[in-house]
Amino acid sequence: MNTQEKYTLAEQVIAYALKSGAQQVSVSIDESRSNDIEIRDEQIDRLTESNRNSLTVSLYVDKKYSSNSTNRLKKDELFKFVDEAIAATRYLAEDEFRILPDPVLYYKGGGEDLNMLDSSIETIETKTKIDLAKAVLGEAFNKDERIISVSSFYSDSLSTRVLVTSNGFKGDSARSSLTLYATVAVKSDKGRPSDYWYESALFYDKLKKTDIGKKALERTLKKIGPEKISSGKYPMILENRSAPNLLYPVYNALTGYALYQKQSFLAGKKDQTIASKVMTIFDDPTIISGPGSRHFDGEGLALAKRAIVEDGVLRGYYIDTYYGRKLGMDPTSGSSTNVVFKLGDRDMEGMVKSLKKGILVTGFNGGNCNGSTGDFSYGIEGYLVENGSIIHPVNEMNITGNMTQIWNNLVEAGNDIIEGSSYRVPSLMIDNVDFSGI
Repeated sequence: MNTQEKYTLAEQVIAYALKSGAQQVSVSIDESRSNDIEIRDEQIDRLTESNRNSLTVSLYVDKKYSSNSTNRLKKDELFKFVDEAIAATRYLAEDEFRILPDPVLYYKGGGEDLNMLDSSIETIETKTKIDLAKAVLGEAFNKDERIISVSSFYSDSLSTRVLVTSNGFKGDSARSSLTLYATVAVKSDKGRPSDYWYESALFYDKLKKTDIGKKALERTLKKIGPEKISSGKYPMILENRSAPNLLYPVYNALTGYALYQKQSFLAGKKDQTIASKVMTIFDDPTIISGPGSRHFDGEGLALAKRAIVEDGVLRGYYIDTYYGRKLGMDPTSGSSTNVVFKLGDRDMEGMVKSLKKGILVTGFNGGNCNGSTGDFSYGIEGYLVENGSIIHPVNEMNITGNMTQIWNNLVEAGNDIIEGSSYRVPSLMIDNVDFSGI
């Protein structure tokens, strides 16, 4: 089914649903194709190909709302599906806040091509994909006598969406993605350390295909022989690969759902200081070939670059139409696009060299954050740093504190973002972090 045929089918479903008793209707048609290959110790462990089509119809019937999906896309079957969905919706409780967005807020088209789709992925032979995964595995396999296992992964996907609403929105989008990944585990006197490395891209010719297994092995071997250190407050350098994990609680606290459910430690903090002046973050959907780029969100709301945190001051939330009505706030979109951190001048290695004594954190092992208060406790893994050099790996330690407090202690942002991620967050240096042994 081509794009125009999807538009036609969506409009037919909307017309039928309105005729059958719905006051408002939204229809999205999604199509995706993906391939996944896993090789474990030189044997193909998994090889899957998936093709999926689905239609989702959101119904607004007598102040009642439901969302219903099916993969049966023949028109007659869809009409029966809509009849049953409308009948079921009438049994639900009324919710006066459920309504389609104001048409004024919809994306009207005409935006720059964001260049998100590499359709040539469909022409890549399976053998080529397997060979890529094997090459990644070969960079680590049998390269050290302490290795227990090596796994490599290849994945790609193509996805398209058509979205139509009964009050005037029409839009479509398409994107692709590819990932190569390796994980290595080794034996040692102190457990079985493991680590990974990956590269991802939207386009096949932009995907880095070498040194993935090599880096996974190098990172794993560096973890051998961890030692405990004394509890205390230390400067922390947070590697770019793990930095987004510490930001997720902040972004969760910015959503309309968290605000309404009183599960946000950032409620009522707009235009107030929530972090040090080092923190400036934009949500930018306009980056050409950015992993999170798009012209409109899942409701059809037009998106634009906007400040979320500016010099430590909170400037915006993530509010969809539903929670906007409940909270009395203007919709901005309920989800992030490309999260872009303002960069500094040094990379992680430069920060390490400047550190007299502290801890380089390269990963988190469990833990949680209280969304209402911002209090957190996370297990970490990383390295002790003294006089600008990495001394030895550390584990069995936690960091504890409060989200507002820790981000007010942010002293430096690096310049080393991961290009293939929608979280364009560099390595970060945070002072006075409370580390405790288990």
